[in-house]
Amino acid sequence: MKRGPMSRKRGRLVLLGLVLVGWAGYVAWAKEHAAAPVAASAAAPAPVPVVLAAVEKGPFDEVLGSLGTVQAFNTVQVRTRVDGEIQAVAFKEGQTVAKGDVLVQVDPRPYQASFDQARAKKTQDESTLKNARADLERYTKLGDYASRQQTDTQSATVNSLTAQVASDQAAIDNAQTQLGYATIRAPFDGVAGFRQVDVGNIVNASAQTAIVTITQVEPIFVVLTAPEDQLREITAALAKGTVPVEAWSTDGQAKLSEGRLALINNQVDTATGTIRLKAVFANTDHALWPGLSVSTRMRVGIVADALTVPDDAVQHGPEGLYAFVVDAADTAHPRPVKVGRSGLGRTRVLSGLTPGEQVIVAGQARVLPGARVVDKAPEAAKRIGMTQPSDAAAGVH
Repeated sequence: MKRGPMSRKRGRLVLLGLVLVGWAGYVAWAKEHAAAPVAASAAAPAPVPVVLAAVEKGPFDEVLGSLGTVQAFNTVQVRTRVDGEIQAVAFKEGQTVAKGDVLVQVDPRPYQASFDQARAKKTQDESTLKNARADLERYTKLGDYASRQQTDTQSATVNSLTAQVASDQAAIDNAQTQLGYATIRAPFDGVAGFRQVDVGNIVNASAQTAIVTITQVEPIFVVLTAPEDQLREITAALAKGTVPVEAWSTDGQAKLSEGRLALINNQVDTATGTIRLKAVFANTDHALWPGLSVSTRMRVGIVADALTVPDDAVQHGPEGLYAFVVDAADTAHPRPVKVGRSGLGRTRVLSGLTPGEQVIVAGQARVLPGARVVDKAPEAAKRIGMTQPSDAAAGVH
């Protein structure tokens, strides 16, 4: 049976409705599945792991850092003052010797003989002088019975013999000195270096080679330099009393000794704009050795209530120094700061921070302004490779 025009029209409308319903379902399905990545992209990023520290308020040592060189108080190259054969060496290389200790014995026999000869000559001349004085006394008692010429001649003889005896004493003193030089002794307390001669060698007073070098290491001093603009501050601190100075290894990892500032040089080096200083150390443990390079820390004052942060909290930026401050919402914000000196791992903050605020001390390289952060312990930070060398504080004074 044939369908009429109305039936065909209704069929097309039904088919069109089914197509529209299917398209609407597809659109709804596509939107539903597209919402997931959109929501994921809109989610907040993960917080950046960092290490935080608090801004502290309390006493702060004003410390000036410098480099120095250890120098001995006294150094002497021990040489012989007489000629002869070395009979004995009484010290060991590297031995600590005391003032007056015997170091080397040169053959003393020629000098002992000269000494004995000088004493014998004096004894002989004293005997002659004694007899001449007796004759003069007799001539004087004779009065007019002795001629004036005899008396004057005898008086001259006595005077000549008296001078001879004095000359004999001088010869004795010289011979005794030469005999003493045959025994070479330490001129002061110190440490003996390498031995340059052995037993049996002939040494000469004119030779340039030293037998041994003695260096005094207790006490010892360090020569350091400071910029000329710190001179006024150092002078004022020294005028108030003792200025403590610490000697550290050049890598700053080990404290070697504690001493005090002893001397400010009397002129500034115009070529470098620096002033030389001398610090004294007791050095009873021999931690300092002549010629050793050290870093020094000199305390010139104490600030009673200073704001301080770890050195690594201070960063260099295009507009100057800044620190990342973390608020209560764990959001990091860079804040400009002005700082003073650094010492013992902390830097004094002059402005820009308040006590108790949290600042980032490690992990700044991953932090952007306004980023959320999470505090991690230093051990965890090292484990995930987060920490990096800080460029702060190295140039902060």
